[in-house]
Amino acid sequence: MKNTSTRWFIVSLLFVATGLSFLDRQVLSIAIIKIQKEFSITDVEYGMINTSFLISYAIMFTLGGRLIDKIGGKTGLALSVGLWSIANCLHGFMTSVTQLLAFRFLLGMGEGGCFPGAAKTVYEWFDKKERALANGIAIGGSAIGAVIAPPLTIWVANLYGWRGGFIIPGLVGLVWVVVWLFIPWQKKPETVQPVAVQQPKEAKVAIPFAKLLKNKEVWIFILIRFLLDPVFYFLMFWIPKYLSEVRHVSFERIGSLFWIPFLALGVANIIGGWLSDKLIKNNFSINRARKSIMGVAAALTLVAPMIEWVASVEVAIALMSVFMFAHGFWITNYITSISDIFGEGATSTVVGLSGTAGAVSGLLLNPLMGLIIQNYSYRPLWIASGLLYPLAFIVFILFIPKIKPLYESVFRPMEPAKA
Repeated sequence: MKNTSTRWFIVSLLFVATGLSFLDRQVLSIAIIKIQKEFSITDVEYGMINTSFLISYAIMFTLGGRLIDKIGGKTGLALSVGLWSIANCLHGFMTSVTQLLAFRFLLGMGEGGCFPGAAKTVYEWFDKKERALANGIAIGGSAIGAVIAPPLTIWVANLYGWRGGFIIPGLVGLVWVVVWLFIPWQKKPETVQPVAVQQPKEAKVAIPFAKLLKNKEVWIFILIRFLLDPVFYFLMFWIPKYLSEVRHVSFERIGSLFWIPFLALGVANIIGGWLSDKLIKNNFSINRARKSIMGVAAALTLVAPMIEWVASVEVAIALMSVFMFAHGFWITNYITSISDIFGEGATSTVVGLSGTAGAVSGLLLNPLMGLIIQNYSYRPLWIASGLLYPLAFIVFILFIPKIKPLYESVFRPMEPAKA
């Protein structure tokens, strides 16, 4: 393969990897119906099992991101996908709640490195004019994984039992690792970074973790993810209940409707990246291009409160799809902005830190969501969902007025004094 075809093949594999990450984590939510009966697992134990995953996932988002910044995207993602694929296979052999807790923790450890590794790999292979599109394709797989997980798991379980629903996707992940390791790896191909262009050798910049934590931009990205991830978790975990309890939609019809917003998310991941790169090719600065798309996304999320007031279920689903489409625009350019700023020296670390913040926020606020829904209604959550993205965008433009590589100033190693 030439460099161009190699790097787009790599992006297609990243698409598969992020798709597998979402598929593998969702199998249990469907298979638990059968597992709970077979092993007499209580709802409290099931809650502990989910918490086990979230704890390791939150921890490894940062630790995995830091490790991948040190060892590179190829080795880092191979370890990440390999670990969670083995963990997923082990789910198929569980015989006790204790084992399921352990295997779920192991799954979170592996999956924590997925998105930092994808961001790192995209940065290693793509320049600023194609980076957002590549990121959009890479993370777009997660939405498609969420779309196909329910029907695929049910189909496999009907053929091979619920254990097959874990083992078969796990084996696919291990095949992915083998293919990934055989890719010839060349960082910053000449087609991406012409040798005639003299730039600082950012690949050799090792940024101390303590120094990163003193950087304002790092904390802004962490704050944004802390604010917004609970909104995404609300849509993932609570919408089926909302459709059932408030909209009185049947269980079968929920299955036929709930995938639509996630398909919109996957499409938006790619389109949002393509548009951002298109603007740069039309002489927009990186700062203006990324923020233009994120501003449009923040404006689109203002439709969220309308979901509570529309009469038609179909219109409500359409508005949810607009909201998820906006999130796709947002998250692609958010992650790409991190790589634009922190480069090869710290992209995975900062993506990891922000991901950990989002997971912790979701872990803390999900019980609060339950209290609000139980004691009042879904209305405050829809209103908050529509206001938080514009708030995050204001924070972003105020505290990061210009997206530019920080290694050029803050993190660039000092040159030796001239004699």
